[in-house]
Amino acid sequence: MNSPESAENSTAPICSAKGCRADAVWVLAWNNPKLHTPERRKTWLACEEHREHLSSFLGMRGFLKDVVTLAEWESRPASP
Repeated sequence: MNSPESAENSTAPICSAKGCRADAVWVLAWNNPKLHTPERRKTWLACEEHREHLSSFLGMRGFLKDVVTLAEWESRPASP
């Protein structure tokens, strides 16, 4: 388990769930169609434990567009 000191000194992405300091494994790509153009993607990061909960939260609102591993997301070419 990460100590608060190691989390502060780490450059590894962490989970977006409130209060979670675990390393992120998943990227949840989403957008709010009332605010964002269709091609725009905002991202939340999730650990294994919180992926389903965060995906459900976004999915119930119709915001969730894609869920991929962090490694896959980082290997994608940058958008123009």
